[in-house]
Amino acid sequence: MSLEQLTNDIRDKVSGGGIEESVKFDLGEDGTIFLQGSEVSNEDADADCTIKMSAEDLSDMLSGDLNPTAAFMGGKMQVEGDMSVAMKLGSVV
Repeated sequence: MSLEQLTNDIRDKVSGGGIEESVKFDLGEDGTIFLQGSEVSNEDADADCTIKMSAEDLSDMLSGDLNPTAAFMGGKMQVEGDMSVAMKLGSVV
């Protein structure tokens, strides 16, 4: 899935309101997705929480095929910064 598709999928999920804190998905060479509230962009800005994972794993997580906790425990997702923000994000995505 392309960065544009992933960005749009996240935008759809937070359209009703996301979380107040900022989150950045660092997808390595595929780019970044930055979100705060219902605003989503591909800006590479500082965030309260940065989640590093592959674009493929993010796609699987958004579609429900990959459990966020399992991704973290299995090393498919690394969290930097405020872990409580990542926990809040689980209810959104």
